[in-house]
Amino acid sequence: MTETEPKRNPAAGTMRIAVVTGANKGLGFGISKQLASNGIKVILTARDVQRGSEAAEKLRSAGYSHVLFHQLDVTDPASISSLANFISSQFGKLDILINNAGIAGSIVDPEFQKNHVIGLDGIVGEKAPFVKKFVKQTYELSMDCLQTNYYGMKLVCKELIPLLQLSNSARIVNISSVLGQLRFISNEKAKALGDVDELTEEKVDKVVEGFLEDVKENLIEVKGWPTNYYAYIVSKAALNAYARALAKNYPNIAINSVSPGHIKTDLNGNTGVLSVEEGAKGPVMLALMPEGGPSGLLFDRTEMSTF
Repeated sequence: MTETEPKRNPAAGTMRIAVVTGANKGLGFGISKQLASNGIKVILTARDVQRGSEAAEKLRSAGYSHVLFHQLDVTDPASISSLANFISSQFGKLDILINNAGIAGSIVDPEFQKNHVIGLDGIVGEKAPFVKKFVKQTYELSMDCLQTNYYGMKLVCKELIPLLQLSNSARIVNISSVLGQLRFISNEKAKALGDVDELTEEKVDKVVEGFLEDVKENLIEVKGWPTNYYAYIVSKAALNAYARALAKNYPNIAINSVSPGHIKTDLNGNTGVLSVEEGAKGPVMLALMPEGGPSGLLFDRTEMSTF
């Protein structure tokens, strides 16, 4: 080994290694904390180096010594490769991948959000037309949302799966939302996401591409897509479907999606009803579940749900 090569951590052979994306605050930070408290070595990642470094240091200062930071932009292939190379050289494998990084894909009027609790009824129910007046949604915002929540997640999975396959108990946990359930999407082509036997990555991509084309052509309502938060909802539905397809292709990796519940985070202007600690319980449960556990499923917090 040359002096320029990183030294492999001697604990790598005994400790389980986890990557948590988008973990400098909110749910990702909470998941990192709970994994670390269960004896997992956590690689906390974030786009912003300073914020990510500070978050990792905060956990270490609180006694979670096996937490370290590595920069990661899930939309940047070079950034993902850098992380993969780091894991390979330091630990030789990866045991747990938590795909948490995500953005809302829309901008809600701050005054409206401060004075109103936007529940399911305001997103996909009777109040949706009223709420729509206070939600900014554009093609550019939708593209950014899908690039992070769906395409970025795929890039990370493809780069890190070879390292996960070197683990004896590999887990992929995708942070999703109950809003990604197909009952909230009336678009005819989106029904393909529910056909688990015929589901492929290519079919999921085709639905996403069709959605973005409809956004560009201003055909969202005509084509039966959701009224509000449509990019976020479609990104999570696509993420759920992709996870199911991935689970079929990699039976040696337990791959599941989970809605953490309506938690208080910056993503929703801290209007949620659950704490970050409560929201982290479902993802951590799936990350630490014993051998022979479920794969290719969607969970609502700690309970199995429907797609």
